[in-house]
Amino acid sequence: MSKPKIEKFESVWDAVADTPEEAANLRLRADLIVKITAQVKKKGWTQAEAAKHCGITQPRLNDLLRGRISRFSLDALVNIASALGLRVHVELKVA
Repeated sequence: MSKPKIEKFESVWDAVADTPEEAANLRLRADLIVKITAQVKKKGWTQAEAAKHCGITQPRLNDLLRGRISRFSLDALVNIASALGLRVHVELKVA
């Protein structure tokens, strides 16, 4: 009996995405969610307070804090980060 072929990926995003472009988008959104969550925790706000500062509803903030990446576009996350006083910087590198 032969062993099943094991596929290896550079990141979890490469494993779950259908294309390299989708993986890059997921990676960026996940990074923004982590940084936004850290900022909210640093401020010590309740979810309601944080949502008000972010310009979103409390249930939407809850989705963000729970890491529900599929519910947020890159554009929405950039807007939320900006509302929190975070500066988003994009750096491009040759893959």
